[in-house]
Order: sequence, then C-alpha cells, then structure tokens
Amino acid sequence: MVRLRLLAGLSLLFCFPAVSQTLPILDQNPTSLRWYRLSTPHFRVLYPAGFDTTAQRTAQRLEQLYEPVSASLNRRPRRVSVLLQNQTTVSNGFVTLLPRRSEFFASPPQDPGLLGTFDWLDLLAVHEYRHVVQAEKALQHYGRVLFALFGNAGLTSAYLTVPDWFAEGDAVSTETLLSTGGRGRIPNFDLGMRANLLAGRQFPYAKAVSGSFRDNVPNHYVLGYFMTTYLKRAKGPEAWSDILNRNYRRVPWPFAFSASVKDQTGLRVDDLYRKTMDDLTETWRTQQKNLTLSPVSPYAIAPPEKAGQDRPVFTSYRYPQFITDSSVIAVKSGLGDTPRLVLLSNNGSEQLVHVQGFPNDPAMLSATAQRVCWIEYGYDPRWGQRVYSNIRLLDLASRQLTRLTHRTRYTAVALSPDNQKLIVVENTDTYKTRLHVLDAQTGRQLATLPNPDDAFYLHPRWAADNQTIVTVKLKNGYKTLQAVDTRTGLSTDLLPAARENISHPQPWSDYVFYNSPRSGIDNVYAVNTKTKQVFQVTSRPLAAYHAAVSPSGGKLAVEEFTADGYRIVDMPLAPSRWTALSASAPAGNPAELVRYFGALPQLEPGAVLGRQILNDSLAPTQVYTPTRFRRLAHALNVYNWGPIVSSTGQALNVGLSSQDLLSTTQVSVGYTYNQAERVGNAYALLSYQGLYPIIDVSFQRGNRNTSLYIDRAAPVDSLRSDRWQYNQLTAGFRLPLQFTQSKYSQAASMSAYYNYLAVTDYDLPFRSITEVGGAGSLNALSYAVSYSRLLRQSKRDVAPRWGQTLSATYRHTPFGGRLQAEQWGVQGNLFVPGLGKHHSLRLRGGFQQQSRGTYRFAPVVFYPRGQAYVSDDQILAGSAEYRLPIADTHWSLGRWLYVQRIKAAGFMDAAQGQSRLEVRTATGQLRGYQTRTNQYQTAGVDVSFIVNALRLRTPFEVGARGVYNLTTGQWLVQPLVVDIGF
Repeated sequence: MVRLRLLAGLSLLFCFPAVSQTLPILDQNPTSLRWYRLSTPHFRVLYPAGFDTTAQRTAQRLEQLYEPVSASLNRRPRRVSVLLQNQTTVSNGFVTLLPRRSEFFASPPQDPGLLGTFDWLDLLAVHEYRHVVQAEKALQHYGRVLFALFGNAGLTSAYLTVPDWFAEGDAVSTETLLSTGGRGRIPNFDLGMRANLLAGRQFPYAKAVSGSFRDNVPNHYVLGYFMTTYLKRAKGPEAWSDILNRNYRRVPWPFAFSASVKDQTGLRVDDLYRKTMDDLTETWRTQQKNLTLSPVSPYAIAPPEKAGQDRPVFTSYRYPQFITDSSVIAVKSGLGDTPRLVLLSNNGSEQLVHVQGFPNDPAMLSATAQRVCWIEYGYDPRWGQRVYSNIRLLDLASRQLTRLTHRTRYTAVALSPDNQKLIVVENTDTYKTRLHVLDAQTGRQLATLPNPDDAFYLHPRWAADNQTIVTVKLKNGYKTLQAVDTRTGLSTDLLPAARENISHPQPWSDYVFYNSPRSGIDNVYAVNTKTKQVFQVTSRPLAAYHAAVSPSGGKLAVEEFTADGYRIVDMPLAPSRWTALSASAPAGNPAELVRYFGALPQLEPGAVLGRQILNDSLAPTQVYTPTRFRRLAHALNVYNWGPIVSSTGQALNVGLSSQDLLSTTQVSVGYTYNQAERVGNAYALLSYQGLYPIIDVSFQRGNRNTSLYIDRAAPVDSLRSDRWQYNQLTAGFRLPLQFTQSKYSQAASMSAYYNYLAVTDYDLPFRSITEVGGAGSLNALSYAVSYSRLLRQSKRDVAPRWGQTLSATYRHTPFGGRLQAEQWGVQGNLFVPGLGKHHSLRLRGGFQQQSRGTYRFAPVVFYPRGQAYVSDDQILAGSAEYRLPIADTHWSLGRWLYVQRIKAAGFMDAAQGQSRLEVRTATGQLRGYQTRTNQYQTAGVDVSFIVNALRLRTPFEVGARGVYNLTTGQWLVQPLVVDIGF
C-alpha cells in the first residue's frame, strides 16, 4: 500500500548505540544501474537509465501538482528529491525525513481497491507529495527550533506529535478530492469499517487507533480518511491547516494535537471519532434500506478460531475457483493464518491444499480441476530493491509445486481451461504493460499481444475456446472490458470506456461477469458480448466479488464480505433473474451511492485545478535536461545532527548522521558519554553498501574507567581504579543474502573483520582477561557465517512455529604480540510447534572453545539467563523455551495506555564449562594440570504485554522476567523491553 515512512528511519536514530561497529543494512539497487537527475523548480527527480520518458512525465506532473496539493494546508515545501524505483515489482511509495526524500515504486498494482482508475505514478505524485507538505507544515514555531538544533530528526520529532491516521487520512482525502478517482471513491476501501458499524461494532477510539489480535480493525488510512473528511465537512476544508498551526505553537506534550482540535472545533479527538462513527453508521444504514438482496448459499468452513470471545478471529476465504460442481478452491488468510489454499466442499469439509509463500497478490486466483496458479515474490539474493514476481503452479492430484518462471515481472496470471497456456500481465522496468501468452508446461513465451495505446491491463481470463482472453483495460482514467484474440491480437471493447472501477472479468457463454461499484456497493455484473446489454447479477449487503462458474454451468460462486471476514457463497446461475441496466449510465441508484466527501471537491482549495491537471493525458510541454547522478559524488548527505539516543540507555551521544539518497553510503560521527564509567569518546562510522559485499570502517578514540581488586589472597579488599585511553579501529566486510522462495523466510550472512585496539596510560598491576589493559594493543581477526530458515508468521503467532537457525564464529590473533587468543563457536536454534495453534517451542544449543591465551574474547554462544558469564575454555550450552499467548485484550487505561495482548514464556537454560587449570605448590612450582567443570542451570518465566502508549499506533512490548538460579538457589527479577515497535 501507499504509505508514509517517517518511522522507517528511526531505527538509525533510536535503535543502535553510537559506538556500534556496524550501521544498518539498507535496500540497494544493483551497482551496475546508472542514475540520472532532472532538476525542476521544486523537485529533483532521480531515475535509472532507460527510464527517461517516465521520469520526464513524472517531473512535469509533480510540478503541475505543486500548488494544488499544497493549497489546503497553506504550506509550500522546499525542493525535495523523488526517486523512481524500477527494479521492483512491489507497488508502493513512501516519504521519509531520514534523509528527506520520497520514493515511488514504478510497478502499478493489480488491486482495484488501491489503484482505482488512477495512473499509478499520478496517484503516488498526489498522495506522497501531500506527505511532503504535511512534514513541511511542522517546520514552524517549535518545529523550526528543533530542526535548527537537531536536523531532520528534530523535525521528525515535531511531526510525530500528529497522529499517523491524520497523515494517511489527509493524503487519501487529497487523492480523492483532487481527482475523479482516489480511495475515498472506492467502496472496497471502507468495506471493513462499513461491516463493523453495520454489525454494531463501534470500537473504542483506543482500539480503532491501535488495532487488535482478534478483530478486524480498519487501518489508519480508513480511520483517518473519514475523521479528516468529517471535520472538513463540518468546519471547512482549511480547518486542518488551522489545527496544525495551533499544534505547532503549543508545547509538544502527548495530547497537544487533541487539545488543538478542541480549541479549533470544540471537540477532542475522541469526540471527533465518535461523531464520525455515528454519522457513518447513519449514512450506511440509510444505504441499506432500499436493498433487495439476492439469495445465496454459504460454503461451510472449519470451526473458526476463537480468542476469548464468542465471535471468531477475523479470517477470510477469497478468490473462489470451482474444482467440481460441489467444491471450490480458495485462499484462506487472516489474523491467525498466513495465505494458504483450501478446498471447500458443499458437505461442510475444509481441506488444506497448500501453504503459499509471499504472494504478490493480484486480487485473483486461477484454477482448473487439475491445476492452480498464482504469483509469488522472488527476491534477489543481495539487492533489496530488486524484487521479481514469479509464477507458481500446483498440480492438485500430485500436490507437486513448480516455480514456472524465474526472475520475471509477471503480476497477474490465468490458466487456460485446457491447462496448456497461461495469460500473464508483465510490468516492465520501463513502466510499460504487456500481455504475454506462455506455455503452461515450460513458462516459455508463445506470443506477446499488441498494446498500441500503451494501456494498463488487469485480471485477464481465458474464455472457453482457449484462444480468447478478456481483460480490464485502463487508459487515461477510463476503464473498459476488452476481449482479445490471442492468435491475431485483435481486440474488441465490450463496454463503453468510463470512469468506473470495474475489475475481475470472468467469461461464460455469451456473457462476461465483472465487478463494479456503480451502485455504491461492489457487486457482480454481466455484459452480453453480443448485445452489449449490462445486468446486475448479485445484490449483497456489503460486497460481492470474483464470480466463478461451476463446470456444469448451473452455479455461480462469489466471495462476500462480513465483519468476521470474506466468505464463499454460491447461487443458481440464472440469467433470467438478473436486473437489466443501461451500459452507458454507471451512476446507479442515487439513493444507494455514498460519496462521503459531499461538496468538498468544489470547496477544497486546489481541488478543481487538481482535477483539471489529472484529467489531462499530459502531452509534454517542457523537457528537463538530465544529468548523471553519481553515487560517490553525492555520498555525503547530512540529515541529522545533535543528540542520538542509544538503545543501551547507558550512553549520551551527540553527533551527525549522513546517508546518500541511493542508500549506499552511511556515515555517523560524534561524541558519546558513558554514564556508567563517566567517560567519553569520539567515534566515526562508515558503511559503504553499493558493492556486493558491504564495507564497514569504524574508529573510536576516548577514555575508559575501570576498577579492580588487586589482592591475590583473601580478604580481597584492595579496590583500585584507573582511567586510561584507547584507540580502536575496525574494518571489514559483511555479505547479507536473501534466499526466500517459499513459505519459509531464508537468509544467510558472512562477515570478516579486522580489529585493532591500543591502550595507553593503564596503570593497574592487573587487568581483566577480557581487557587489553597494560598489554598495549590487540590485533584480531573475526569471521562469522549464519543461516536462518523460518516459517512465515501470522499476526497471532508469538514466534516461528517451524524453523532453524545456525551461526558459526571464529576469532583469533594471528599477528603476534603480547595478547594472544583464539575462539570458535557454533550455535543453533530449532523451532517446533507447541500445543496450541500459536504456541512455539524453541530448542537452542551452542558450543564454544577458546584457548588459554593472554586475552579472552566476548562470548559467541548464549549463557543461562540470570547467571553471570564465566569465561571457561569450553562451554556447552542448551536451552528450551516455550512461548504462548495468554490473552488478547482490549484494556484501555484512559488516554495513557492500551493493552492488546498478554504473552508468556517458560524456559530452562543450562551450561557446562570446562577449564584446564595449573596446579602449583606452595612455593609456586608447577605440579601439573587439572580440569575444572562448572555446571550452571537456571529456569524462569517471562510475562510481557503488547501495549500502545499515549494513543500511538506503534506498539511496545514490555514485561518482567523471573529467574531462579538452580545452581545458587537465588531468585532474580528483571524488567523486559522486548520490542520498542520501530
């Protein structure tokens, strides 16, 4: 989905210590990709070679929209960089301040609930640039002060006083009012909220913002669109501009935004939410009054999962395809299930067929009685910005799964009735769309269908003749159904082109079924291919999608929406019962249409001009001169200065951060003060990620403060302290690799680092064996390799239910010197299912071996929780940990805290250490050696809570750990901060 990503960069700011040796791994494009730049008065558009035409069009569109998109917030942003990403098949876009930029992923989605009748890059231009305007609005009063003191991190802090439902809702409102498309005009967009309110489920505001582990809570896009629209209708289209001005003049306390809303409107945010929901409920109940529903018969499903309530956990069954007259295959997914194919029968049975991987969901499925096909993402091993979309083909008899294509960009696929051919939609890396016919056995391209209009195609399907396909064609904001002869390439429009968000065609006999929102509710319609007469086939209360015809032609299956999820239903296939309509008048019954924005398209500043601009097909009026944009020449791009918060909580850091626009070079320099030792040091970190291996270099110079007991006999009471200086240089490389190709996430990494540590002015007579101390310097090399294979988790899973991880580390000092050490270790994890559906058992084991040298490295295997680490020569460790959810709650403590979930874990850890010790006489003579064995065992319980604080959507997980040390007989209670949400 299109989204704002101001929080994405906070991991750089809040989640790593300033003295860490490495910086985060970012998503990059292949090194071979050349980049160019177009400079306009208000934008810098960066794009890869070969994308010139699209870049010129996007630059012009952004310039045209600069004033209309900014108008209602009364803010004209500074020039901003926009990156056009063409190596991915992910349909997305984002804005971030860390560093300040926007990125457009130039692969249009097949989902009509997102795209509507928009051109994809036009939609991104409106939506994402509105986020730029919102962020720029924060550059006033205390926001300007924070920006001057701390850079974009300070501006981000100011902007975070505004809830993200406003950011996304206002952007959706802008895309709706400034166009004849936009999600505010798409009934599928509000489907979840409509279902909840009509079912009497008006959730409290805290739950509406924070979400749930058992109910379908519409996201912040939907919530924000209706709340921002309600207030604009009630108080005027520029009310939000005034509210933001008040907010940034106010002291930035947690509820300043709500107070600003109240000062402007007399309503707190909670009151605004309730009034919006009440108004929506009345509106949608009125819409339901005149409906005459078509009768349907639901397919029975497996007993639904419960979560402490009578109603089931939200679960959907989608995209039905008949296998026999009495059974359909569908995709099941939900809060407790990752996407999977299931077979539903009229006798009430539900059978698992296959668990899918990571689908690039085109909002469709294609199947025959023998085979089923769909699209899944294919990831480049190294370059995170290069994501493919490949075809998966499953034989229903043998259950053999085939990855039919490799490194392709297919975003929709349909199987011919005779199982011999596929029709696919390809999104090219030049922002073109092609229809290809493939061999269903080999994936080889048999034909490419002509696309003289450079149109965008959605949801192609085969007719019964195995030669004709029917597809949705989108061009210049207008959609139509088109039949194409795959032998000749000749095409025929089946409907007049209209600004009607049609989708999901399905040919049958002389008809083509399709979806349309023409009445204000998505339903199935049909057009007679000979007479062009249009009929309404279904009339369901919320929505009906994805018509599928049974093999005998006697039944029609569709999916319809309920508050508990999508369900599959069928009905008799009887054309005589359909309602005839006019093909040229898609307005429907005015009493049924819901246009919640009312008169705002005429009142919103910039809206009329925006629609005029977006209705223009944009013939080039100005050509901008491209220039090469070289990575290294623009490697430094400082975006943050001032304090940096360390995740350890033990350091105060001041510095600056830099990241280039192509996410290849990161630099962080500054000064950190260690509160525990009361000393400071300067640091500099560099990570260049533009090559296949990532190159890291770091340097630190500063002070340490340590205390040691220097007595060698009891009583040990001579505690001495010393302050000393150090210089540390670390340099090396790491290679992260991504191998995900199924339901398991698979990744590997390799690294090799050189470490030099020199110490001066160390005056104590002894040192800890893990410190350099008076020995002078340490020269060491370390190598590491790791691999993980973890089953994809649903939202309700507390940990992976299947999976393995393995890591190995080797460190040594091959360059000589007074400090000598050698260490190697391996560690592995095995995840297996627990007793409950979302429970997980983790078995962990590790072994570490190190020499009896003059230095000891830090451990590379885990140690029993609650037990101090003992640096033995050999360590064998094991652990068993059982994790489970305790309760899914909706507890609200006023405006301060909302508790979503309680989790628990029980564990038992054990370690055995062995060391070879010298045995000496009373006079100090060596008598020999003996082996000392240490046994350590601890057991404990973790209890944690997933909470949302201060009405923020970002969750936190906090709790406590109780540990009983079986070796010493002592209890220990520790606070837990499991996840800070970013």
